[in-house]
Amino acid sequence: MDKAKFTILSTVFIDVLGFGIVMPVLPFYVQTFGMGPFMMTLLFAVFSFFSFFSSPFLGALSDKIGRRPILIVSIISSAIGWLVFAGANSVIMLFAGRIIDGLAAGNITTAQSYLVDIAKDEKERTANLGLIGMIFGIGFVVGPFLGGFLAQVSYSFPFWFVGFLSLANVVFAFWFLPETHINRSSAKKLNFNPLAPIMRAMNNRVLRPAYGVWLLFVLAVSLGQAIFSLYLFARFGFEEFTAGLVMAGIGLVVAFNQGFAMKKIWLRYFKEHHLGIWVLLFGAFGYLLYAIDGIIIFFIGVAISAFAQSILRVVLTSQAIGLAMPNERGEILGILNSVASIGMIFGPLAAGIAFERSVNLPMYSSALILFIAFCFALYNRRQLDKSKLSEVASVNTL
Repeated sequence: MDKAKFTILSTVFIDVLGFGIVMPVLPFYVQTFGMGPFMMTLLFAVFSFFSFFSSPFLGALSDKIGRRPILIVSIISSAIGWLVFAGANSVIMLFAGRIIDGLAAGNITTAQSYLVDIAKDEKERTANLGLIGMIFGIGFVVGPFLGGFLAQVSYSFPFWFVGFLSLANVVFAFWFLPETHINRSSAKKLNFNPLAPIMRAMNNRVLRPAYGVWLLFVLAVSLGQAIFSLYLFARFGFEEFTAGLVMAGIGLVVAFNQGFAMKKIWLRYFKEHHLGIWVLLFGAFGYLLYAIDGIIIFFIGVAISAFAQSILRVVLTSQAIGLAMPNERGEILGILNSVASIGMIFGPLAAGIAFERSVNLPMYSSALILFIAFCFALYNRRQLDKSKLSEVASVNTL
């Protein structure tokens, strides 16, 4: 692995590790402020709301001035956001911390742009995006376990730890992170209207179906993730440490799938667009298993859904990026993140409402949405195949 790739992945790992640390602790921390399931999921939604407006702009800005400065500023913002969250003495400060983090949530977008920049072909691009997923997996192996352990000191201690870890990440990125984006669009005028890239995306007939499937996928995943710790407690009585162990197991599945199986098995034996369709159906089946009585069936469902998510996150992203020009990749990734933010605004809100009605309702909802995404993706693929056959037929008649 070359130095640039190693440094980028190391920077992302530290960032993801912090997020993994706080995930199993967050529901228990916010409960000390008297917040119920809906208010807790509102914290997720607020972060995603501000990320929705900032991600396309930061992605386009990284195309113009380079990846390095955007990534460093994003990490600084994340550090400040977590420190405000850790030191909160009111619900307002909790929301302020998430808003600060969301306003500069361009770190993952920029890291993806880094790895796309240095890829030599389509397979390497998909494999590089898979490495990001592998780092997420490793971060979610170590992070939740560490978060459950740190929470034994106090519920706020993991958030202090993550804030200072992010500050250390700033130093690491400043000294070691290279610039990889050479073909900068310096003449390109930046549009400060945060909705402009989204409107352009919706007018793009080629990418519009990909954005639609991506939105449904993220909506389904965020529904389950937002209340996962609460779900484990309600179903099985798992508190923060045990919940951290379950999340670590999910991280192992993701790390193996994206770090090894993606390149060695899935991309070798299956076409990318086939994976992007049929794995949606497999993921829907996994979420249905969550609600069946019996802890063994539940864990099988968890493994299946983690497997499906790890493939789809990479494949759906790679398909969209493959249609972009080199000087537009940062903007396209930013748009994908903004589309994802829409799902992560409404997904957690719906999860909070559904969870208060029935413990299993969020999981049934995730399964239904993934099934709709499967039908939509299958229909779009068949329409594309028909158009290609029509083009071939018209050429043959000339």
